[in-house]
Amino acid sequence: MGRWTDRLAELGIPLPEVVTPVADYVPAVRSGSLVFTAGQVPMVAGEVAATGKVGAEISGEEAKQYARICALNALAAVDALVGIDSVVRVVKVVGFVASAEGFTGQPAVVNGASEVLGEIFGEAGKHARSAVGVAELPLGVPVEVELVVEVE
Repeated sequence: MGRWTDRLAELGIPLPEVVTPVADYVPAVRSGSLVFTAGQVPMVAGEVAATGKVGAEISGEEAKQYARICALNALAAVDALVGIDSVVRVVKVVGFVASAEGFTGQPAVVNGASEVLGEIFGEAGKHARSAVGVAELPLGVPVEVELVVEVE
């Protein structure tokens, strides 16, 4: 096993199966020492975990948990492409939050992704980030997360 594989096992966090793309793209692409993931939505066992807008049908706390699922789905894409143990550090996280009018808690929602990356990677999980409120997301989901990671 490797450093991150061992850490995931220690935390009891299994990586999910890679989410099958719902359009014409691939889950992750490597360019040099960087891996870019496609935006990942909260899919669990091939099904959308939730739909709705944050601040209306979905609470900020619920959305934070969905952002965590999105981040784990993104890590699964990284793992399938290059192996999770080749990750040197998380470089960037971009989180999109389908927001009801007046909802401004996007950073707290995207913390769900940031926090799980910190749990897994420690200092190597500290990253630059954007948390963006949007009107709609694919499949009606409340959150979408993409990652950029540096790999060996």
